[in-house]
Amino acid sequence: MGARNTGRGPRLRRAVAAAGLGLLLAVAGCGQNSAGGGAEAPSGGSEGAGGVKVGVILPETDSSARWEGFDKPMLDAALRAQGMDPDIQNAQGDEQKFSTLADGMISSGVKVMIIASISSDGGTAVAQKAKAQGIPVIDYDRLNLGGVSDYYVSFDNEKVGALQGEGLVQGIGNKPGAQVIEIEGAPTDNNATLFYNGQQTVLKPKYEAGALKLVQSQPIDKWDNQVGGTTFEQILTGNGGKVDGVVAANDGLAGAIVTVLAKYGLNGKVVVTGQDATADGLAAILRGDQYMTVFKPIEQEAEAAAKLAGALAKGDTAGADGVATQSVQDPKGNRDVKSVLLEPQLITKDSVKKVTDAGYVKASEICNAETQAACDQLGIK
Repeated sequence: MGARNTGRGPRLRRAVAAAGLGLLLAVAGCGQNSAGGGAEAPSGGSEGAGGVKVGVILPETDSSARWEGFDKPMLDAALRAQGMDPDIQNAQGDEQKFSTLADGMISSGVKVMIIASISSDGGTAVAQKAKAQGIPVIDYDRLNLGGVSDYYVSFDNEKVGALQGEGLVQGIGNKPGAQVIEIEGAPTDNNATLFYNGQQTVLKPKYEAGALKLVQSQPIDKWDNQVGGTTFEQILTGNGGKVDGVVAANDGLAGAIVTVLAKYGLNGKVVVTGQDATADGLAAILRGDQYMTVFKPIEQEAEAAAKLAGALAKGDTAGADGVATQSVQDPKGNRDVKSVLLEPQLITKDSVKKVTDAGYVKASEICNAETQAACDQLGIK
């Protein structure tokens, strides 16, 4: 079920290193969420310098380390490999900044825009401005509902949710009536809705049959880890301190939840899901505090977006259509959006090595005094 290795990892990672972009990012707040890199020695290349300008806007850094730790350097490397000159900025969760960054990129003469929006409304407004200037727009990772973007590149996000549901059921095992709390992502993020929908394909039949008992499901505005932890604690205490499994929509929320569970002596006793295969999430899995995460090889997402951008910059819509061979329904806009949907992978303790072997996280970032025995046992080094 995992995504196929493109064989281009070493080349892109060398390009990342050549660009001088570190993959280590510490995110403040409850349940820190860091991303580390597997960059190889710099190749000294500078392809893409002086090429066609492309603007990229990423959403924030608070919810996940992936945006600056993985997406930014991998998009930079992939776009330069396509002969483009990328301007990659992060809106830091600020809708006005997202809009201002877009205005600046449009004024600077970018030929293509790639946007990972904070919300569908904000992303759609930016896409409309770009389209009015004849600039094609790619929705990256998050589809803007009711939007006008030409293409969409992401992972199969309902599948991500289904893997989270499967991981939760697998971790809980045969425990009839096990109590579950769901801590979901931002209600303004269509991906969070897709994750939830995917989870429910697995969990709803279990709830209806009484095999699992849903205590409460709560979305978290802006994917705020600290709010997620506080909300979870309120639900937990309101349920008499009882919980058997927690659906955490990503590793950042999972980290905040594990912090609360540790406060009550429940960490390692409750099944917790996650997503993004961050260093903190993987370390928590090795410790036994988190049961699973979802690995999304972002290099593949970045490369697909770069191929689309390269074709669109040349006006080659046939070439772009050859990359985006799938489609996603936008129910709000009542349209089908040409898409690239990549395959996510379920990661539990026994498969953490897949992520380190792929170079997304270094063994040194997840193997420490608490986890070294597990690393040795699993051959992570």
